[in-house]
Amino acid sequence: MLVDIRRYTVVPGMLRAYLEVYEQHGLPVQRRHVGDPLGYFISEVGELNQVVHLWGYEDATDRQRRRAQMERDPDWIEYKKMTASGKYIQRQENQLLISAPWSKL
Repeated sequence: MLVDIRRYTVVPGMLRAYLEVYEQHGLPVQRRHVGDPLGYFISEVGELNQVVHLWGYEDATDRQRRRAQMERDPDWIEYKKMTASGKYIQRQENQLLISAPWSKL
């Protein structure tokens, strides 16, 4: 399994608004193309204003195929326009992890 971990640092004071826009416009499109996230979290201790989400794929080819389909979706393109101005997101980090041989995932 390949796990795509995405960490977004949200502009202070904009977390609630970002989550609302994402829930209404981003999440439905992602579910259509990449399925449900393995987890979607909000930081409570440590570095604040962060959203961390994990997505599971069979391998890098599966990830590339599904994300390419999503990137062509007009609804995703519109969602990206809503969030691309820097109004919500200060920083984005992305990490790809593979399962350890003994992991159940």
